[in-house]
Amino acid sequence: MLKRAYDLLVQFKEYALLALYLLTALVLFAQNTSAPVKGIRSNLLAAAGFLQDTFDFIPDYFSLSRENRALREQNILLADEVNMLREAAIENIRLRAMVGLKDRPAFQYVSALVVGTQMHALTNTVTINAGSENGVKTGMPVLTDHGLAGRVTSTSGRYAIVQLLLHKDIRVSARIQRSRVNGIVRWTGGNELRMINVPKTSDVIPGDVLITSEFSSLFPSGIRIGVISSTRDVPGDLFQEILVKPSVDFDRMEEVFVATVLPDSTRIVLEGRIR
Repeated sequence: MLKRAYDLLVQFKEYALLALYLLTALVLFAQNTSAPVKGIRSNLLAAAGFLQDTFDFIPDYFSLSRENRALREQNILLADEVNMLREAAIENIRLRAMVGLKDRPAFQYVSALVVGTQMHALTNTVTINAGSENGVKTGMPVLTDHGLAGRVTSTSGRYAIVQLLLHKDIRVSARIQRSRVNGIVRWTGGNELRMINVPKTSDVIPGDVLITSEFSSLFPSGIRIGVISSTRDVPGDLFQEILVKPSVDFDRMEEVFVATVLPDSTRIVLEGRIR
């Protein structure tokens, strides 16, 4: 170790001597108290201060680069955390709504995913991935966490076809939750439903919530259908024109629940005798 240090000293002796001479000169210069040397030191200090003040506005590029890199990394981590929290909040809201739906005591549910859509002019249906093997049968109501979506019209082992409320053949006995006014809900095209057979004198206002009534032989009572969006008196007609915004967003429907309840066949037969 000492030999290596000695070899390096011999190899770079000129530089070592120069450094020694400069160090000696600086020490002598610092200890010299003569007037000329003091003047030189004062001038040098003033020049150094001036240069520092002049170029102090120039940022340290490498320091700023490191700081920017750290800030970008922190920003990415915070953005990921915000996205995770947002997704968790959305999932929590959806799951809470589903739990609330499952809490209904009247019947049990079979959960399913929408795996296909058949949106035609007047016959809108979807395909779900639950069928007879899961206990799904023709005629069972289909809901989402927002309300009534339709009913099952055909099944296979693992799949079923659901006829949506946006279908020309759907009729639902409905009731306004606030005023208990009854009527029939049907689809006549577009993205809204119509409530028909409601007299002009009935208490109906926009914003009223519409639910299924016990008069329906196809759907259980108390299921949310939608909200009254507008009402209008038609000249020469005894009934109001009532538009209903469905509670279910059919364009964004992904998950559904099939209520494992079937229409009462004896009631249907009995009521059919008097028609």
